[in-house]
Amino acid sequence: MSTELSATASLRGQPETRQLGKLIMQGLIIALIVGGVAGWLAGQIMKGSGYGLIGDIAIGIIGGWIGTWLWDVLRLPLIANFWISAIITATVGAVAFLFLLRLIRRT
Repeated sequence: MSTELSATASLRGQPETRQLGKLIMQGLIIALIVGGVAGWLAGQIMKGSGYGLIGDIAIGIIGGWIGTWLWDVLRLPLIANFWISAIITATVGAVAFLFLLRLIRRT
């Protein structure tokens, strides 16, 4: 009887684990897409060209963190559409990040 209970208990946890795995994968894909677009846009705004696929994604993801923090500090309203809001926020943060990197490089 204990094997039936343990088998039932392990089956209950599997859908939750799969759901969590799907959510993590979705979040990663969204971060890569938004980061890539935002990094490319920031590269166009600040330099006139991008930093390559990996560089654009990295700059965009870091910019997403910075942009979200800036939006919160400045108490700016979010746009209703998730994708547009995420790309704008990450692009603003990425531009700020590139600006700070250029200041550091000059000194």
